[in-house]
Amino acid sequence: MQWTEFGVFAGLFLFVSVLGFAATRWRRAESMQHLDEWGLGGRKFGSWITWFLVGGDLYTAYTFVAVPALVFGAGAMGFFALPYTVVLYPLVLLPLLRMWSVSRVHGYVTPADYVRGRYGSSLLATLIAVTGIVATMPYIALQLAGLEAVLRTMGLNAGGLAGHAPLFVAFVVLALYTYQSGLRAPALIAFVKDLLIYAVIIVAVFYLPTQLGGWGSIIDESAAELSDPDSGGSGSILLGEHNQLQYATLALGSALSLFLYPHSLTGILASSGRGVIRRNMVALPAYSFLLGMLALLGYAALAAGVEPIVNGATGEPDSNTIVPVLFDRMFSDWFAGLAYAAIGIGALVPAAIMSIAAANLWTRNIYKEHLRPGATPAQEAKQAKLASLVVKFGAVLSIVFIDPQFSIDMQLIGGVIVLQTLPAVAIALYTRWLHRWALVAGWAVGMAWGLWRLYLIPKDPATGEGHFGGSAMPLSDFGLFGWQPLSGIETQIYVGAVALLLNLLVAVVLTPLVRRFGAAEGTDTTVEADYHATGAPDRARPEETGEAPGEVASR
Repeated sequence: MQWTEFGVFAGLFLFVSVLGFAATRWRRAESMQHLDEWGLGGRKFGSWITWFLVGGDLYTAYTFVAVPALVFGAGAMGFFALPYTVVLYPLVLLPLLRMWSVSRVHGYVTPADYVRGRYGSSLLATLIAVTGIVATMPYIALQLAGLEAVLRTMGLNAGGLAGHAPLFVAFVVLALYTYQSGLRAPALIAFVKDLLIYAVIIVAVFYLPTQLGGWGSIIDESAAELSDPDSGGSGSILLGEHNQLQYATLALGSALSLFLYPHSLTGILASSGRGVIRRNMVALPAYSFLLGMLALLGYAALAAGVEPIVNGATGEPDSNTIVPVLFDRMFSDWFAGLAYAAIGIGALVPAAIMSIAAANLWTRNIYKEHLRPGATPAQEAKQAKLASLVVKFGAVLSIVFIDPQFSIDMQLIGGVIVLQTLPAVAIALYTRWLHRWALVAGWAVGMAWGLWRLYLIPKDPATGEGHFGGSAMPLSDFGLFGWQPLSGIETQIYVGAVALLLNLLVAVVLTPLVRRFGAAEGTDTTVEADYHATGAPDRARPEETGEAPGEVASR
């Protein structure tokens, strides 16, 4: 047991937990018994708060633990996360402005709310809500896997359920302050998390090369280690001929999917204005610089000869421990404890936001839509609080029963799932040409094909055993009813990209057909002016005030 490291970690963890409980008094609302207050922080966060909140939401344990672990194991492929965050913000700026405006006018809390209003389809909105919840669950599990990797490195690595006991304690604390303070808790804690992360990483990228012979030596040693079959190496610091397409489609698919996640939109909808979003899309790429430095730690771990800790619960090496073990080996105990706290808090902040976003979807688009249509705002808020507890508990169970060695695949598989909402959510912000029934059919085809292909990917490529072992497939596996036009081509491609193309193809082909048979279009409650509105200062919805959709914005 590393007591000095654990003491520093526990002290900072206790500090942010107190902040989480105190957040209910920060920017105090008249009442927290409303989703706008509990789930969106009153929709009044300014530029600085939004920057820390969205940054804390998007740059997660996936960034701090899983990406360096992928670089450690595969080399260049792990850097796909860097170009995707570079192209991300220019791609999503204008769609997010339109989503923010129409949501402010109509009081939408979730993307499924928007789809319900845009297409007048309860079925399509429910599918979008269920997809968002399912895609978010593995993402939350990834955060908890990162937290558990830190705990394991400090010595909390017992076998069986006892090995997960510290994680359950962290889960209870997270659940309680999220239940009480809602989105205000992670928004306030994000300040501490980001300051810690920047301090730790800047020190690491300057100090580690002085101990390991410089970055040139680090990369040379990493190249030799990754290509050495005697040490189990199977990667390279350069992309191979078979994974260049995978790299490109994975980067683009990840960029398209990130703001389709409900937790990403939650941070945007909580902001106070369109100007806040514009400023953040300019400033958030600063995190991409941080991401690049974090990825390099995977090479530093290779050069330092780091070995992953064996998971006491599963008996398998836990690659998520690569960065924590590197800090333990190369830094003093107190600084390693500081780094562990940064990683642990970096996991808790997005986990809280994700659970809130999933709870909003359940409450607005399943509970109120189908189970209790007459629910009051107070009943909605109570239901969301309870749902957030269930979501966190489900994520903890997935960590207990899933090998965290594959934690990065949790996010990549979630990306395949959430990408299937792009036609109904993102494209609908610009055109309503696609018919709602064609969108349902496209979603079904893309989802079914994508999950089937993910299921067929083995966890152990050498033996072909297991399922859901990754998110890439060779082009030679692509076929239709036994016809395989690309047979023999071993070039890899991201499953999500192919599933999305099938989704769009079905939606485009079926749209004129279902219109020809006279299928009802559904009522669009939005108008063009809604997508450019600056929004209302209160949370009144047009359906509550009796105003036309554009009147709230003009106020």
